[in-house]
This record gives sequence, structure tokens and C-alpha cells, in this order.
Amino acid sequence: MNIAHFFTLLRIFISPLFPVLYLEYNWLGIPLVWLPYILLFLLVVCECSDLFDGFLARRRNQVTELGKILDPMADSITHISLFLTFTQGMLQLPLLIVFVFLYRDLFISTLRTLCAFRGVALGARFSGKAKTVMQGVASFVILLLMIPYTIGLLPLEIFRQISLFLISIAALYSVISVGDYIFANRIYIKKALENN
Repeated sequence: MNIAHFFTLLRIFISPLFPVLYLEYNWLGIPLVWLPYILLFLLVVCECSDLFDGFLARRRNQVTELGKILDPMADSITHISLFLTFTQGMLQLPLLIVFVFLYRDLFISTLRTLCAFRGVALGARFSGKAKTVMQGVASFVILLLMIPYTIGLLPLEIFRQISLFLISIAALYSVISVGDYIFANRIYIKKALENN
């Protein structure tokens, strides 16, 4: 365990708070107008910890195999937890869009693990980082839009339409990133699959 791992694990432990706070804010005694600020704060903490863990690992020469596994896993858990949360309550985004993110991450993780077992290391792609950034930006903008909605300045229907558009763009890019990942690593993937 090192400080970089701490920041990575912090994201994993914070992620379940999104659905709890979003769905049970009444029961917890949280005013609706406070909810977006609380969720934004948690998202900022998660995104900052994502920046810090990689920076600290490289700065302290503490890049580990565990960290390479935990970091993308923490990203997925954070964003998918938030997107699953948005399928309920006021937003009610389509669950199928969340499955795009989930299946993309499961597919890439499974492929990477399969290749690793066969002695082939698949490198990370810029498109994967860009996918994570797009998911974070979409989440951030949706939570920002929740502020005018909760004080009655943004109609629910418009709030939902903008949110759906943002999530759809992020989902489309997630699919594109799968193609980029497979194409860029096609030689190594083929080599791993042929090593039976």
C-alpha cells in the first residue's frame, strides 16, 4: 500500500455514496437544493484523486502492477456508479446506455487479462483516457445542470434531454475507443489468441 493506492481506493469507497445520496436525500434530511453541490463535491474529489494517484505514483517511482489494475477499475466504478444512479430519480436515463459503458470496460478488461495470461501485455491507449475524460465531463455538466433544475430555473424535460445527449456522446465515443483499442493492438491480440 502506498499513497497512490490510497487515492485510488478512495474513489472506489466514495462511489457508492452517489446512489445513496441521490436516491435517499429526503430520508437523509438533505434539501434538494443542496444535493447537486454535495454530488459535485464528491465527483471533484474522485476526479482529483484520479489525477493525484497517477502523478504521485510516477513522481515517487511507485508505479505498481496493482496500481495499473486498480486505477482503471476505480475509474469504471466511479463513472458507472454515477451513470447507474442517473437512471433513477429525476433524470431516468436509459439503462441501455449505461450497459454500453459497462460492457466496454468488461470487454477491454477481459481481453487485457486474457492476453496477460498468455504473456502479451496490451498497452493503454489515448482513446481510453479520452473516454474517461468524456465520462467525467458529462457527469460534471449534468450535476451542474442539476443546480438550476433544483431551484426551478430549468424544466425537467430540458434537463433530461441535455443529459441524455451528453451521455449518448460519451457512450458513442466509448464504442469508438473499443475499435481503436482492438485495431492498435491487433497484432498482440492475434498472437495471444494463437497461443493455445
